[in-house]
Amino acid sequence: MATASFVLAGCGGGTDLDGIEVSKGSTPKVTVEQDYTTEKTESRVVSEGGGDEVADGDTIKINYVAVNGRTGKEFDNSFENETPMTLTLNEKTALPGFYKGLVGQDIGSRVLVSVPAKDGVSLLQSADSLGLEKDDTMVFLFDLVSKVPTEASGKAMKAPASLPKLTYDKDKHPAKFAKTKKTPAEVKKSDSAVLIKGSGEKVAKGATLSVQYVGQQYPDGKVFDQSWATGPRQISIAEGSAIPCWSDQIPGHTLGSRVVVTCSTDDAYGKDAKKNGQPDGPLIFVVDLLDAS
Repeated sequence: MATASFVLAGCGGGTDLDGIEVSKGSTPKVTVEQDYTTEKTESRVVSEGGGDEVADGDTIKINYVAVNGRTGKEFDNSFENETPMTLTLNEKTALPGFYKGLVGQDIGSRVLVSVPAKDGVSLLQSADSLGLEKDDTMVFLFDLVSKVPTEASGKAMKAPASLPKLTYDKDKHPAKFAKTKKTPAEVKKSDSAVLIKGSGEKVAKGATLSVQYVGQQYPDGKVFDQSWATGPRQISIAEGSAIPCWSDQIPGHTLGSRVVVTCSTDDAYGKDAKKNGQPDGPLIFVVDLLDAS
């Protein structure tokens, strides 16, 4: 559907955000002249949202349009792909340009951010695949959709006695499992159990989820991955995108829940896992289901 466009105050060109055109509507278009550059991250609020202010450490859901300042061409667009991104805004894991441009903005706002190479493309491993060069300025239009909860919340449920015992760190986040006398030595069939029952919608098959999780070799082996140190991660549970036990066991659970998923070897990384550099054998995960798209 065609949309009317407006120009942010100022003349065309230059090394700031003046002259960049942003169309109105739910699927905006951003027009950037070729050879656009900036020396520092700058942001401009296109429309105020009026929601909660985004703070350091928050995880937010965003839609975005991404434009290469050198070419003036769009290289990514979550509006068209219908795949909002989940982003944790801390100085350790977020691109500096995202952190500087979005912390302090309000949820519901539409924000234009220009990101110089030092705060953006120079830190990307995937720059070449996006058609970006090391000195390019990137321009983003962000819609700040919502804040994402940082952990499960809801009604505590009694865990099955057969599950390994979940232990917690000093911040009361899940840390690892420890086997008990009632813990079976093997996982014959993948299964799931609810530790906290959230009140959100049921997770659909094939959804893309924002989650916190700990992954461990069953029943009390090595913790091979966890998200709590960096913030929620975005994971597709579509068949073929995730290991089978996630694709099969997570759908139907409600958002806001904390779920334990036990995976047989076949439903995890398979018999060739070790040869492929993946955690081998049966696995166990504790997963906080925070958001879905």
